[in-house]
Amino acid sequence: MELAHSLLLNEDALAQITEAKRPVFIFEWLRFLDKVLVAANKVDVKEKQKKLVEQLTGLISSAPGPPTRKLLAKNLATLYSIGDTFTVFQTLDKCNDIIKSKDDTPAYLPTKLAAVACVGAFYEKMGRMLGSSFPDTINNLLKALKSAESQGRGEILLSLQKVLSGLGGAAASCHRDIYKNARSLLTDRSMAVRCAVAKCLLELQNEAVFMWTTELENMATLCFKALEGSNYGVRVAVAKLLGTVMATALMPKQAAVMRQNVKRATLEEVLELMATGFLRGGSGFLKSGGEMLKGGASVSREVRVGVTQAYVVFVTTLGGQWLERNFATFLSHVLDLVSHPRATQTHVEAVYSRRCVSFMLRATLGGLLGEKAQIAAGKEICQAISKQMRAVEAVVNDMSGENKAGAADVSASQHVMVCALKELGSLVQSLSATASPLIQEPSIGLLETVTSVLLHPSMAARLAAAWCLRCVAVALPYQLTPLLDRCAERINNLKSSPEAVSGYSFAMAALLGGVHQCPLGIPHSKGKLVVSIAEDLLRTAAQNSRLSLQRTQAGWLLLGALMTLGPSLVRYHLPKMLLLWRNVFPRSQKELEAEKARGDSFTWQVTLEGRAGALCAMRSFVAHCPELLTEDVIRRLMTPIECAMTMMSVPAIIKVHGAHLKASAAMVRLRLYDILALLPPKTYEGSFNALLRELVAEFTLTDNSANTTTSLLRSLCHYDDSVLMGSWLQETDHKSIEDQVGLSIASGSGALEHDPSSIYLRVPVGEAIPGPLPLGVSVIDASVALFGVVFPHVGFPPRLQMLDHFAECIKQAKGVRQQAVQLNIFTAVLSALKGLAENKSTLGPEEVRKSALALVMGALDNPNPILRCAAGEALGRMAQVVGEATFIARMAQTSFDKLKSARDVVSRTGHSLALGCLHRYVGGIGSGQHLKTSVSILLALAQDGSSHEVQTWALHSLALIVDSSGPMYRGYVEPTLSLVLTLLLTVPPSHTEVHQCLGRCLGALITTVGPELQGNGATISTIRSSCLVGCAIMQDHSDSLVQAAAISCLQQLHMFAPRHVNLSSLVPCLCVHLCSSHLLLRRAAVACLRQLAQREAAEVCEYAMSLAKKAGDSKDNLNITETGLEGVLFGMLDRETDRKLCSDIHDTLGHMLSSLAVEKLSHWLKLCKDVLAATTAVAFEVEKDEEDSEKKDEMDDDTMFTGLGEDDKSKPSVAPRWVTRVFAADCLCRIILLCENADKAHFDLAAARSAQAKNPKGDLLVLHLSDLIRMAFMAATDHSNQLRMAGLQALEDIIKKFASVPEPEFPGHVILEQYQANVGAALRPAFSPDTPSDITAKACQVCSTWIGSGVVSDLNDLRRVHNLLVSSLDKVQAGKGSSSQLYSESATTMEKLAVLKAWAEVSSAQRPQTPPTPLSLRGGDEDQKGGGVKLPSLSRLWLAVLRDYALLTLPAEFSSQLPPDGGAFYTPETIDTARLHYRSSWAPVLHAVALWLSSTGFGAGEDKDDAPSKVAAANTKTGEESIKDRMHLILGKDGFQPLGVPERTITSKERNRIDLNLHISRQGRTELKSNCELLAVELLNVLHRLLLTRDPPAVQLQVTAVVQETIRAAQDHLQRLRSSRDDEGEKECVPSLGEGGASGELVPGKSLVFAAMELLVFILVRHLPQLNTRVKESPSHAALRPRRLPDDGARLVANAVTILAELPSLCTPAGSMTILPTVLFLITGVLRETAVKTADGSVPAPVSAALQGIKTILTSPLARVDAMETQWTGLVRSSLASVLENSRPDMDDISMLTAITLFLLSASSELVGVAVLQKGCMERYRSALTSADPSVQARCYQLLLSVFQHSSRALSTPYIHALAPLMVEKLKAAERRRPATAAELQAVQEGVRVLENLVCMGEEQNRVQLLALLVPTLISYLLDENAVSSATSVSKALHDFALQNLMRIGPLYPAAFKVVIGAAPELKTCLESAVRANQASSKAKAAARQATPTVQATPTIKLKTSFF
Repeated sequence: MELAHSLLLNEDALAQITEAKRPVFIFEWLRFLDKVLVAANKVDVKEKQKKLVEQLTGLISSAPGPPTRKLLAKNLATLYSIGDTFTVFQTLDKCNDIIKSKDDTPAYLPTKLAAVACVGAFYEKMGRMLGSSFPDTINNLLKALKSAESQGRGEILLSLQKVLSGLGGAAASCHRDIYKNARSLLTDRSMAVRCAVAKCLLELQNEAVFMWTTELENMATLCFKALEGSNYGVRVAVAKLLGTVMATALMPKQAAVMRQNVKRATLEEVLELMATGFLRGGSGFLKSGGEMLKGGASVSREVRVGVTQAYVVFVTTLGGQWLERNFATFLSHVLDLVSHPRATQTHVEAVYSRRCVSFMLRATLGGLLGEKAQIAAGKEICQAISKQMRAVEAVVNDMSGENKAGAADVSASQHVMVCALKELGSLVQSLSATASPLIQEPSIGLLETVTSVLLHPSMAARLAAAWCLRCVAVALPYQLTPLLDRCAERINNLKSSPEAVSGYSFAMAALLGGVHQCPLGIPHSKGKLVVSIAEDLLRTAAQNSRLSLQRTQAGWLLLGALMTLGPSLVRYHLPKMLLLWRNVFPRSQKELEAEKARGDSFTWQVTLEGRAGALCAMRSFVAHCPELLTEDVIRRLMTPIECAMTMMSVPAIIKVHGAHLKASAAMVRLRLYDILALLPPKTYEGSFNALLRELVAEFTLTDNSANTTTSLLRSLCHYDDSVLMGSWLQETDHKSIEDQVGLSIASGSGALEHDPSSIYLRVPVGEAIPGPLPLGVSVIDASVALFGVVFPHVGFPPRLQMLDHFAECIKQAKGVRQQAVQLNIFTAVLSALKGLAENKSTLGPEEVRKSALALVMGALDNPNPILRCAAGEALGRMAQVVGEATFIARMAQTSFDKLKSARDVVSRTGHSLALGCLHRYVGGIGSGQHLKTSVSILLALAQDGSSHEVQTWALHSLALIVDSSGPMYRGYVEPTLSLVLTLLLTVPPSHTEVHQCLGRCLGALITTVGPELQGNGATISTIRSSCLVGCAIMQDHSDSLVQAAAISCLQQLHMFAPRHVNLSSLVPCLCVHLCSSHLLLRRAAVACLRQLAQREAAEVCEYAMSLAKKAGDSKDNLNITETGLEGVLFGMLDRETDRKLCSDIHDTLGHMLSSLAVEKLSHWLKLCKDVLAATTAVAFEVEKDEEDSEKKDEMDDDTMFTGLGEDDKSKPSVAPRWVTRVFAADCLCRIILLCENADKAHFDLAAARSAQAKNPKGDLLVLHLSDLIRMAFMAATDHSNQLRMAGLQALEDIIKKFASVPEPEFPGHVILEQYQANVGAALRPAFSPDTPSDITAKACQVCSTWIGSGVVSDLNDLRRVHNLLVSSLDKVQAGKGSSSQLYSESATTMEKLAVLKAWAEVSSAQRPQTPPTPLSLRGGDEDQKGGGVKLPSLSRLWLAVLRDYALLTLPAEFSSQLPPDGGAFYTPETIDTARLHYRSSWAPVLHAVALWLSSTGFGAGEDKDDAPSKVAAANTKTGEESIKDRMHLILGKDGFQPLGVPERTITSKERNRIDLNLHISRQGRTELKSNCELLAVELLNVLHRLLLTRDPPAVQLQVTAVVQETIRAAQDHLQRLRSSRDDEGEKECVPSLGEGGASGELVPGKSLVFAAMELLVFILVRHLPQLNTRVKESPSHAALRPRRLPDDGARLVANAVTILAELPSLCTPAGSMTILPTVLFLITGVLRETAVKTADGSVPAPVSAALQGIKTILTSPLARVDAMETQWTGLVRSSLASVLENSRPDMDDISMLTAITLFLLSASSELVGVAVLQKGCMERYRSALTSADPSVQARCYQLLLSVFQHSSRALSTPYIHALAPLMVEKLKAAERRRPATAAELQAVQEGVRVLENLVCMGEEQNRVQLLALLVPTLISYLLDENAVSSATSVSKALHDFALQNLMRIGPLYPAAFKVVIGAAPELKTCLESAVRANQASSKAKAAARQATPTVQATPTIKLKTSFF
């Protein structure tokens, strides 16, 4: 392939490769040339031009394939436009000659087509440069057009289109000729040609004025004819032509009009013409008169759908502003269409016409108009509805019956109503809360108008009105409750009107169905209201026969709707419901028989309707309240259901009473099938046989004369097979109307009136409005679905019977009926096989399989493609269910044999699909042995050029095989790839299905090769370049689906080999597709962008921008502006409605945001700001005038649209809709978060300014603070509730992140202070009375954040926000049920708790800074006036919250103990939802209560008269008791807190810990022990649990703090008890106080000490696993090296050790003996593990804690308890022994020595005379003295000093004897090796001190000997006078130290000193000279200054804690 990359074609290389590869080589060269010509140097090109032209023209005659000829033509044209144009006419003539040639053989065709393509390309590129040669060329093309076959016709038309576009107005002389020749081809039998003509004429109408003036009518007729029998592509192309021509006729293009004075068409004429197509189709105008008289055939559906699309094109072309101005005319016109009798000849036709009109309205109104204009359109629709309704009322009230025509009008008006109401509903729903002006303005009277339609005589209109009300309620939830009330009232008042009963019950049902979309719900009482109305209706149904039917239906409908409210509400009404259900059906077989004998046709109709209704309500119950389906309830439901099963078939009754009962009977069956499909089959297994008989009869049409087919077949076939069935049409923008032209009869005919119960069910995803299918179809669908559920549960014999019966049924039926029966049977079989696969059960024994196989194999040869698809699918599913290799082999072999012999298209397609399906369901492993045969057969079939259908099916199956075989296919990749490429280069582009399947194959092959594609081997490179060539061919294809396939292939390639996918060409191509009119292509483009943006967001954005720069000079309607790709995507969010597409756009923007937002901050903030500012065109006015926030609605409508100039062909941009604005607000929050993670400078103004000064391009968030605030403000004050929530969230984020950022210019202030007004203004609207609870709750949170953030400290400034909270508190104090409720009780709960939580946070935040009564909570005078808040009353509410929450968190088994009427803030019905609200707010409330209680001494000071609000009992309690209660409540609250709280409540957790410290340490200590020994234990257990579940160290530290407080409280309590006993004189039993009693036993669960131990051991073992002996013993244990704990860990361990040491003091002596071994073991263990040398010589926290702990224990009073002496001694000794045992090289000796010394000093008596220990200790000291580390020596000297000085001589003497000699030696050595460092000096000094002390301790007679050791040593340290000057500072210091000591010792022991000095004269002289030198120097320094008194040097190493 690399050889192809040269400017000239490398002919040598071409000659060397095989014939098959040449086309690929040539194509690759042309691709290279296409890129290189534009970029190459013009001189180079001109040099080689002659040769290049030769090569290229030579290729024309080498029969190039379609993609090659397209590229060839493009390159030739580019070459001439860049280089010289001398030879262009020669080339043109050459092409014309080829076109004229008479050679018609197929072999010569490609050459002709290439010539045609070249001619088109020349004119398109060079246009008028080609001068006057065009008439000949055009005539030549037109001549060829007459004789060409379809491929040639298409290519010629394409060329003509290019010629026209290149020449523009210059070709006017030929326009008529082209028009005459082309228009006859609009009805060509080839669809591709029709498309080409439409495109050619579309180009022509740009300049040919006659097309939209004199020929306008003919054009219209032509287009209508072209639509007959058309496919989707033709409909789109023709609709574009027709719509554009009509729009041009109405508003001609300026230039054309200037040239000729044109008579403009009027809007009426144009619409009239279009209407002809909609109502009469292509039948011409002359014939229509006669047909009308005969009531002629209705319009073909293709024409109607095409014309519908044309209407949309027409309006879109004219643009949004035009639509705004002419909306009334347009609306009345389209509504007239649907009221025309020709549009509604049959019911199904009427439904289809309605769908078309709805589509027109939705596509224009929904897409082109901004929110303002949509509201105006809503008004128009309302007026249209009320006008219709007035006409209807006139007819209905006209009793005389003179108005005969009126009745027809009424039935026509129903369709108008349905369309208008449906659009109105969709409009309101899409506007959501922004629609409030439409609802609230009394002049429009929307609600009155819509409710008036509820009395319309036609059911369809009533249902549409009900649906519209549901839309209003979902958009504006505050309307829900009032609407329900209004309907209830009307039903009660108008009980006697059948329409009213029906209409208002529809409305109530619809509203109840909408509740699940309104998170705030409805008040619980409304459920009771509905039940009472429904009961009343059912009870009175029998009283008045005129109303029986309506009342029965209405009653059951309401009950069914009630079930959608879910179990929490239905639970209360269930017993009543079960009773009602039981009473509808006969109780026994006898009653059933008796019933059949009675009644007339009317009573039977009512009965059947009643039963259908009851079953429908049951189904709704089962579907919506699965939690309530207990065994018992199912059993009670089964009674009526079984009865319904017995009376299932009522042919006898129908025979007797007339066929009009058939529908009611079918309805009963439908409801029965529906409910059975939802219940577990086990429950009705007894009735299987009867049921199956009925089901089979249903779908085999046994008793049904109509040929009804099921609609489920498509959904049961595999999604991937859509290319064979054409069901990808489901994925277009025209889905809702294209359904009508679909393959199955049923599709697209859904309408609400087919099944009123759908008004309250959830709408299926992707539908705008429920569309249940006609009853006949629904029943069959339900029977098929139920058959699939039941089939796996029946035995084998019935299965065999059924399968045989199916074959029989198919044999019996003939013609059309046979097709219908077969379709139904196949759907049922598929449904059954799917059920078997899901249940993991098998099909059955041999005979069952045989029968099934025969059935399926028979259908593989069926002429109907859908049936073949179903058969293939069934075969695959069967292989999956049987799963036996032999069976699969047999199936595969059958297909192989058939494919080898068969020649007909049908069986070849069917059996090739069978192979694909087998592989798909059995997978690569199961079908591996058939792989080779399958592939070879399918590859052969795929090359069968004679039938494109065979190619399509074969390639599709091949793709399935590649997909399912995975790596096993690797060996076949090369042959398959080369086939795919060959076909891509040769198959004509008009066969789009083949190309789509080739795309699927290519994608599957790429996946198979997978990551290998990154490799560089020769084969891999070839495979990779083949894939890239394939993608390139498909990208250039004209069909959108093929382009989409190309994109997904490139996406796969990018995933596996990102380096090899060229983004610079891919990204611009994707950006162009974003504006495509084809949904699938837009989806593919966005999905690909989403993947690219994950890795390479920056590159993607750059390439997109480069496209924008290029697009400036070309005429593509690409809308990339300076906002780049991001801007385009934001714009798409406004237009797109497809869920998948929108979610991908969100993701793409999200990826771009995360990787680019921080670098391009201004850009992204501006993007968000532009989107958010859409509502407020005048943002600055809002700033100026904050109070008047209504300003932003008064906005000029014209500012919604950009000017519609000539150049602006693209859709006028609509201001961003609210959904997009919400997304932008979320983006804002994400940007803040990203900046936080990126760099702290984003939140530091001073740093940001200095950074900006250094780098002006740098961008930091804090510099944009005013924009952030403004955006949050805009969002928070919008109409849309969702946007308000997002805005408040953003505001809260901003406050939290920027609260502490200082303002550099005003020290002591923060930057947010200047925005107080904005914050206040943003919050104020959220507290208005009509704001929904969730917004108020959010606003409360923001208020508390703002007040608590400390941004504003001045009371007057805070007053604004503070007053908002005060006002909301009034609501809370009002109590339950005070105000009229709009939302459910849980919404009120949420709001009240949010207010209390906000107050709690405010009061907690102000606690630390101020004395007990914080600023804003003071009860002072000024506050009383401003509605101040008293803490006591607040605290009472807080305690109520805690009490509620404590009850709510009780486990389910205590539910009977809950108060029956709910708590302070919740009602019993809403318990489940209330729990969540409580869970989010209890923590701050608890914190606030704790603070309050601890500051007021547990409320002891509370006024007694404040108490009435409490339960009466509380008043009688003593103060002490209420304190105790509160204590229990608060601690209990903590204890009950389930551990399921999500991680983010950690902060609140920590707070609770702090609160608990606070109480327990202050007031609560007494209470804690005296009343609640067990409570304390429980508390510790909860804390232990917390440690187990929470990792953050902060939490764990809090926990240890609480434990410490608890232990202290217990100690205080014991102390108090002991002292009180002391006073009473019971001295002797004092020790028995404490835990453990006399026996020393601690009971787990009751013992505080035990609980504490458990928790502490957990902490220690967690941080120091080595402590756990079990770990050490386990064989897998690897020795853990002691390591330095992280700071948090060290603090935790230290805390734990400290608490451990306190524990023994809580026990009796016996008790402490129980725990001491453990305590000592742990403490010594911690010491051992954490005493590690540190670089700076600091002591780790755990070590000092352990040392302190040892001291605490050793000095405790226990040592003095006689009874325990032996135990105690043993303990102390073994502890010391374990300390001595540990020695490691890296151990911190100092700490160990300190520990040993502690033992020796504190527990001397126990240790005296224990030789082993003594020896060990001495060893330790000895090794320390000889240590190389001077600091260790120094410390050792200090410790030894304390040992030597110990009062007990028995202890110290052995140590003195053992260690003193060593010391003297060490000190002597210092003479020879003088200390060099300060540390060494210090060691020497410490040693000297010890010696001095020994001298002092010695008896008089020994003193000389002792001094004889000391003095010479000291003198040896002195320097002689000569050396002093040159000595180092350390040496000098030693000299001085020795001298001073000597001068001090002399006077102390004069006699002994003299003896020593006298004994050695050299000592004396040395000393004297030193003294003299010293005196001289000091005199010299200052005679006046006396010698400075020597200060004893303090040791430099200080322990943090003094242990001695």
